[in-house]
Amino acid sequence: MHSELEVADIFRRHGHAYRVAHDGHLGRVERRVMSAVELCRTAALGGHVEACADCAHVRVAYNSCRNRHCPKCQSATRERWLADRQADLLAVPYFHVVFTVPAEVAEIAFHNKAVVYAILFDAVAATLKTIAADPRHLGGEIGFLAILHTWGQALTHHPHIHCLVPGGALSSDGRWLSCRPRFFLPIHVLSRLFRRLFLERLQAAYAAGRLRFSGTLDGLGQAHAFTAAIRQLRRKNWIVYAKPPFGSPEQVLAYLGRYTHRVAIANSRLVSADETSVTFRWRDYRHGNAPRLMSLDPHEFIRRFLLHCLPDGFHRIRHYGFLANGCRRTRCAIIRQLLVAMKPAATAAAGETTRPLPRFDPTVCPCCGGILR
Repeated sequence: MHSELEVADIFRRHGHAYRVAHDGHLGRVERRVMSAVELCRTAALGGHVEACADCAHVRVAYNSCRNRHCPKCQSATRERWLADRQADLLAVPYFHVVFTVPAEVAEIAFHNKAVVYAILFDAVAATLKTIAADPRHLGGEIGFLAILHTWGQALTHHPHIHCLVPGGALSSDGRWLSCRPRFFLPIHVLSRLFRRLFLERLQAAYAAGRLRFSGTLDGLGQAHAFTAAIRQLRRKNWIVYAKPPFGSPEQVLAYLGRYTHRVAIANSRLVSADETSVTFRWRDYRHGNAPRLMSLDPHEFIRRFLLHCLPDGFHRIRHYGFLANGCRRTRCAIIRQLLVAMKPAATAAAGETTRPLPRFDPTVCPCCGGILR
């Protein structure tokens, strides 16, 4: 759905007043994101002239900001990334597993983004690798892609990791071990180990003095208070959710296109904005995914958007196991050979349905239909 209203419009209208009102609380990363979104595809960033090869039509195309938090700058990056990922696809079922932390941990994470988000990735990876390597489950090395999202539908701070996992593992003696149909790993086992590994790493970071607390969390600076908080978190059920496997490589790519290069809110979800409110669409997961509208004060909308700015240099997409960057090409080639040997007909059919992604469609002249260059 196309929307003429953009996040950039809200930032241009209210950004200056927001900076003034929150001058002492805005970090360098947040200021840079605001500036990038406001200037994206405007004359301030320069541009170039595109001319039709068949008629006299010309147009000015302004440069994009290329900031990873900008809603307008993810399409080209996503298409390039997806084209590269197609070479990694295997003719096996893919599972979508989501790891979520409790609200108390999310609040700690907000004050310590780089440290706690890294712990989250590490705990998720260790959980999946450990359970998959157990002979009672798969008994081998798995590979997976992990993607950090920090937002809920209402733009609140809700850190969680989406994992895309091929349904099988490489054994130590070089065999391919397939998952049971429509089943990856036991969720309750994943949940308990994830909770333990995360809290162990969080305690280690606290003992090393790597965590900082302020505001409502200031009391956690005292060792006894932090220990009590960890004790309470051990009593909670931590949510791990597994969706049914995908049916084809094309569905895997469609999933990746939706999840990998998202930002907190797309321009298409915006409904209206004026001097007093910003209204956008959201889905209420607690009530059957019902579509709803939410209106926020412009400054509150900007605040919620900036909650999801990642620290400089932090990678929100990571590869693990046999899909790790250092060994992915070699391991995938080996797995394909094993799959061909196991199920030649099924693998060949799956390979025939995998079509290359289009790269970049040329811009068409609105006058004559020619190509703008």
